[in-house]
Amino acid sequence: LVRAATRGDGQTGEDITHNIRTIRSVPLRLKQDAPGVIEIRGEVFIHRADFLALNEAQQRAGERQFVNPRNAAAGSLRQLDPRITARRPLRFAAYGWGELTAQPDVQTHSGMLDWIASLGVPVSPHRELVCGAAGMMDFYHRTGQRRTELDFEIDGVVYKVDALRSQEVLGYVARAPRFALAHKYPAQEQQTVVTDITVQVGRTGAITPVARLRPVFVGGVTVTNATLHNEDEIRRKDIRIGDTVVVRRAGDVIPEVVAPVLEHRPDDARAFDMPEHCPVCGSAIERPEDEAVARCTGGLFCAAQRKQMLAHAVSRKALDIDGLGDKLISQLVDSQRVKSLADLFTLTALELAGYERMGAKSADNLVTALDQARRPELARLLYALGIRHVGETTAQNLAQHFGSLDAVVQAARTSVSTNDGDDHHNPLLDVPDVGPAVAGALHNFFAEPHNRQVLDALRDAGVQVKEVDTSQKASQRDLPLRDCTLVLTGTLPTWTRDEASQRIAAAGGKVTGSVSRKTSYLVAGEAAGSKLTRAQQLGVPVLDEAGLRELLE
Repeated sequence: LVRAATRGDGQTGEDITHNIRTIRSVPLRLKQDAPGVIEIRGEVFIHRADFLALNEAQQRAGERQFVNPRNAAAGSLRQLDPRITARRPLRFAAYGWGELTAQPDVQTHSGMLDWIASLGVPVSPHRELVCGAAGMMDFYHRTGQRRTELDFEIDGVVYKVDALRSQEVLGYVARAPRFALAHKYPAQEQQTVVTDITVQVGRTGAITPVARLRPVFVGGVTVTNATLHNEDEIRRKDIRIGDTVVVRRAGDVIPEVVAPVLEHRPDDARAFDMPEHCPVCGSAIERPEDEAVARCTGGLFCAAQRKQMLAHAVSRKALDIDGLGDKLISQLVDSQRVKSLADLFTLTALELAGYERMGAKSADNLVTALDQARRPELARLLYALGIRHVGETTAQNLAQHFGSLDAVVQAARTSVSTNDGDDHHNPLLDVPDVGPAVAGALHNFFAEPHNRQVLDALRDAGVQVKEVDTSQKASQRDLPLRDCTLVLTGTLPTWTRDEASQRIAAAGGKVTGSVSRKTSYLVAGEAAGSKLTRAQQLGVPVLDEAGLRELLE
């Protein structure tokens, strides 16, 4: 065993090797010699009986008991002291694989799981090979009937296409494989009372009604709040303050109010009225005619929006400022020290050390992280600004098209129609995947004076955005990788995966995670794994970094 990591965001996780080594069911050495790398993917879990014994031990020691086995397992893996993890009754079961330097001569998923088991790695004994929809439904119902008899808790079953060749053809959509499907069991339901309905303010000003509930134990956790989504949803379900309601955890995760129990409705039950003013900043709440969501109009003046906007801006995929968590952001906003994104870059180590749970070392580290973030890529800054409808891909497309922040602002501010009915050409609509809704959101954001003031303040605080060279920008039809799909594997000599992906996207290409017959090219670096083998089997052209550079030119 060389390394064990959490799934994380799909690209970057946490190194938990020291904790996984303490799990008895995970072998430290495989039963068979295998060349190169074998990446096995699976689940860490706790048996029901072991969980009860763990909580009894916690109670005897006067320590906090765990709510459910899932939380206990997750928390155990993230312990800094592996001796604590070693005392937890953790188990492991493999369900798949990632990189394989040399794949065995196996043509099916079930065969691969049998091979993984032969290496000494545990695999679920409850798996079955069935035929067609009828076989899947039979397995689903049989498993559901013995759900309470299993040693561990489940919330459903997963179907997977068995033939590996078919899996390759089906491929992936976004982060999910087309060859696998989760079939959940109905969520557990309980009854409780709605004691109040309040509202929460989101990052974009969205006002979300929340049911405050008399505490009730549902699906392994104690539920005290449940989102009601929007005003129309409350009216549709006819939920009132004082009602007895049916509560479940949607997907066994998110608390949801299903419906009121009308025969238990008290005479003094009160209907919910959406407030006219934001409970945080007092700004007017408005609801656009074509939307179901009401919004606070306060923008960054609203402390609730400011906190969530800042948390989004410093996240890993935005400015990636390590050490600036939700609690510190809340303190900085509440103390009025930080009123905009630009204020973060004026913080000093001396004043940061005065905040709760911030020592001198942590303060120094945060100031260093802020300094490192003063030269962000244009796409990261656009994403960090939290503009409605502008996600990572749209931010990247805008950066590649316009090249500089000033050019984006100028295009956004001129992207409206004249009053006499003659339409200006909207430069934003020339950007891939940008339509009227995104263009409108960009215009509204940069037309707001205080948003432009934030950009000016960022410059004053020493933030310099890296521009993108657009001198060689071609029309979409002239792009060299238009309609091409590429897969990256291994380590490239000079480019990171992100850098290579950005250059491919700028050339009109698409990067996917799996090799199939539809793959145009595989770009292979050092220590390329099973993707290289699969590409060779399918006859997919293989490039090194030099070949990719030549293709891009």
